[in-house]
Amino acid sequence: MNSPAQIGRTQALPASSKQAKRSWLNRVGQEWKRNRFAYIVMLPVLVHFLLFEFGPFVFSFVLTFMNWKLIGTPQFVGLANWRNSFNDPLVWQALRNTVLFAAYYVVPTIVLGFVMALIINTGVRGTKVFKTLVLMPFVTSGVIIAGIWQYIFKGSESGLFNVLLSWFGIGPQIYFSSPQLAMLVLAALSIFRVSGYLMIYYLAGLQSIPSYLYEAADIDGATAWQKTWNITIPLLQPIHFFVAIITTISAFQVFEQMFVITKGGPAFATTTIVYYLYQMGFNMLRLGYATVLAFILFVVIFVLSLIQRRYLGKEVSYY
Repeated sequence: MNSPAQIGRTQALPASSKQAKRSWLNRVGQEWKRNRFAYIVMLPVLVHFLLFEFGPFVFSFVLTFMNWKLIGTPQFVGLANWRNSFNDPLVWQALRNTVLFAAYYVVPTIVLGFVMALIINTGVRGTKVFKTLVLMPFVTSGVIIAGIWQYIFKGSESGLFNVLLSWFGIGPQIYFSSPQLAMLVLAALSIFRVSGYLMIYYLAGLQSIPSYLYEAADIDGATAWQKTWNITIPLLQPIHFFVAIITTISAFQVFEQMFVITKGGPAFATTTIVYYLYQMGFNMLRLGYATVLAFILFVVIFVLSLIQRRYLGKEVSYY
């Protein structure tokens, strides 16, 4: 038999539970009264997030376990799509090609954007015209830039770059038909197009550095290189981190150059993971398999972002 004290505690539990529920509802009601305007304003954003971001994310994850060709009923295949992706040699080649593109593209783009920002920040005559010229490729359609690049690197004697090489006694090169040169030329296209965009961020960072730091360095007799190395580069650490993140993400999402110019060739040398995803999803209608590739890409970018956050994402102080 239960003791009177135990019976009392048992009877008190529902009452305490109801009291806790009323207390929680009261807190919710008070919070709603204080900030209801903010919640009403945020409601469309929340609905948009649920419908167009969280919902598709959950649907795409479920789709990785399905075989669906867009027409008909999806068939559950379990982990077959995941196993096939790990055993597909083209997936690994596409990842290698994407990493190679990133190696050609990320660091040169960041360096070139930084150098151009340094030039413009000097304020010498003609910097406004120079700024306009370097920004034009970015604001121009990527398809148009790809077409221009294809004409410049035309694999014949009439190609503009081959004409330039002929001045130095070098024969014509077939750029987009060479597995060794095709990816390098496509990376150069992205560098040409995006470096002006990164220049804007670096220019904003340069103009936010207090001038008295450079004045103190001048008093100490520092050279231009010493000021750049010891003041400018360290204080631009947040900019370095941001541009490294966005250029790495764009490198692993590169698509339009391959689609317009090389179609993934020659011999799959320019087939990146996004281009292969596009082929599987829209040409072969293997939507479940293509979604697996998208999740693999997500994991790769997420891990790289964490690594960059670890080594580049440090706070800086001017004092």
